[in-house]
Amino acid sequence: MLKQRIITAAVLLALLLPALVVEPAWPFAALTLLAIAAAGWEWGRLNGAGRWSIPLAIGLAVACIAAFAAGWAGAAPAGVWWLATVVWLVGGFVVLRLGPSDWPRLPAPWRWALGLLILWTGWLALTNAKAQGLDFILSVFAVVWAADICAYFGGRAWGRRKLAPTISPGKSWEGVWSGMAGALVVAAAWLAAEAAIGGPSTSVFALVAARFGWAGMALVVVFLVAMSVVGDLFESLVKRSSGAKDSSGLLPGHGGILDRIDALLPVFPIALALVTAARP
Repeated sequence: MLKQRIITAAVLLALLLPALVVEPAWPFAALTLLAIAAAGWEWGRLNGAGRWSIPLAIGLAVACIAAFAAGWAGAAPAGVWWLATVVWLVGGFVVLRLGPSDWPRLPAPWRWALGLLILWTGWLALTNAKAQGLDFILSVFAVVWAADICAYFGGRAWGRRKLAPTISPGKSWEGVWSGMAGALVVAAAWLAAEAAIGGPSTSVFALVAARFGWAGMALVVVFLVAMSVVGDLFESLVKRSSGAKDSSGLLPGHGGILDRIDALLPVFPIALALVTAARP
């Protein structure tokens, strides 16, 4: 299993890093489009779409291509990010309150539409973050990755109080606090490195700190980590309601695409909304 995880991670990095580094937008947009379409197929399967799962994935891909053709892949209207933020704040709270047993009681078309909307705005946010520059997109990735890693180790070391036992029994409040602390350390280190290197600072940390100060930046980082937890719990709830351990087996040793991007889906649109607010 570990060997599979390492090989899969190495292949994914070999595909992702060149697409991130090159200046043209289309390689990254195309790569992430394939991933998001696959996630749309997974979402359909988890929510009882059956034979409609592939058409749902195709429809999602067409919507992403239409956004790219309209020029939104690099400069989407700010209203898209605020819409996504509201959907995650309100919808995430409502869904998590419902729990795994009540989720399947919602009409299937509503569940399909919600998932496709989340995935579409997630893809759009990724491509817009790429357009903001390598420093920006990597800094947002760093928030989620640092929170995930520190939450894992912090939860194993100190986890006592369960965060959401009916949704994800392995997660603890101590893990959440550890993830927030780890992300704050990364943010401080990132800003220190940018100051030492000099030149323009375009990370999410620098853009927010320039407008709202260090305290405001710290609050934003904590909020983004909290929303990454919401994204993770949301996908766990959907899997648990369908009796699935993983969203699929597309990534050997890692599960499915949704299993890898669940925490990113709320964070990227919300980060772009907050950066929009931070601009004069």
